Amino acid sequence: MEGLFILVNIVVLVAIIGLLIYMQKKHVSFSKRVFTGMGLGIVLGAILQAIYGVGSDVLVGTLDWYSIVGNGYVRFLMVIVVPLVMVSIIRAIINLEKTKELGKMAGWVIGILISTTLVAALVGIGSAFLFDLNAEQIEAGQAESDRAASLEESYATMDGQTTPQRILNFIPSNIFLDMTGERSTSVIAVVIFSIIVGIAVLGVRRKDPEQAEMFLKIVNSFYAIVMRIVTLILRLTPFGVLALMAKMVASTNFAGIIELGKFVLASYVALIVMFIIHLVLVGVFGLNPMTYLKKVIPVLGFAFTSRSSAGTIPLNIQAQKEALGVDDGTANISASFGATMGQNGCAGIYPAMLAVMIAPTVGINPLSPEFIIQLVLITAISSFGVAGVGGGATFAAIIVLSSMGLPVGLAGLLISVEAMIDMGRTALNVNGSMISGTLTSKILGKLNMKKFNDKEAVTENTAV
Repeated sequence: MEGLFILVNIVVLVAIIGLLIYMQKKHVSFSKRVFTGMGLGIVLGAILQAIYGVGSDVLVGTLDWYSIVGNGYVRFLMVIVVPLVMVSIIRAIINLEKTKELGKMAGWVIGILISTTLVAALVGIGSAFLFDLNAEQIEAGQAESDRAASLEESYATMDGQTTPQRILNFIPSNIFLDMTGERSTSVIAVVIFSIIVGIAVLGVRRKDPEQAEMFLKIVNSFYAIVMRIVTLILRLTPFGVLALMAKMVASTNFAGIIELGKFVLASYVALIVMFIIHLVLVGVFGLNPMTYLKKVIPVLGFAFTSRSSAGTIPLNIQAQKEALGVDDGTANISASFGATMGQNGCAGIYPAMLAVMIAPTVGINPLSPEFIIQLVLITAISSFGVAGVGGGATFAAIIVLSSMGLPVGLAGLLISVEAMIDMGRTALNVNGSMISGTLTSKILGKLNMKKFNDKEAVTENTAV
């Protein structure tokens, strides 16, 4: 009987996918299809949980099949990240007029990412104070205790590794290993290797133009093929969002969310405030915040459902180039760097809020200026090297809490709402990445204002 129910649930998902395909044939815009998929995914997930209950065999079996569509789509995106980043950055550097432009570009991108993370930490601290968050108010069950033990174990493996040592991990020692995404800093390592290759080609061009030209033709051929693959994969976005959202809602522990409702609310208030600060920054640099918002919403929608900054890199790059008018090099560097460092949500707001919550449990006054200054600085510095996948926030929290001398295990108290908060954090991370690219391009005078202001230049043009 269980098999029959699972089959029915699969048929329902296939029917909704059929509806989205029909919308595509009727030329409904990409963003509308993405948000239709998201909305229907929420409804489907809620119905599945209401009928079968969390943890039931039917629901577990159903979501296992749904993962083929949802997680399968994320895997397709992940598989194209390395070739896309490598070829795009090499090509962008070769097209630079001067190599010093590269330093300026990377400097501004990293500066904006880290600066906004510092501000995000302050916002997180403010929200924790506003809602009077305290870890002593949360009861620990078996799941929380298991999570705490896991965090303590993770901390033990990281203990003793200094910030310079973590930054050293950015430098590749085996580029083929990093191409597999084996390390949390693999994307940055690939970026660094690609930059070295690009600079080397510029040197060869001066001494042996013919060889450089031949290499450029090969790179351009690879670029054309990779971009075609990206377009094919991005067509699947509405289906992936549908399945991911259905799975998330169906498996969410709403009882846990109600119990920790104050922390969830405080987290989203902080995320929204930081998102508004992003839009204000856009306005300060002479760009229309609402124009920017309309063009990035489909990307943020996918980031929200997938909970993967790294998986969003292809969409991020495409939206920056085709919708916002960001130059090729800046779009690639900001998307790649933003997936690993300076994540406003995971590495800024979240660890800062946790530190304020946990400090009273060990007799530390979180209101003291010394504590706040130390926390903000450690959060900004530690934002280097946060993995751009689900779990990156935990990694950041362990670094910050251990650096502040706070018990790492208490972060496990929030396991029941981790997924719900992580969705918003990831969307903010990706938006911070896109902000850094857009503002850097504007500062360097490379932003295509005509494309930025063109209402027809939107994300869906890259995925139809």
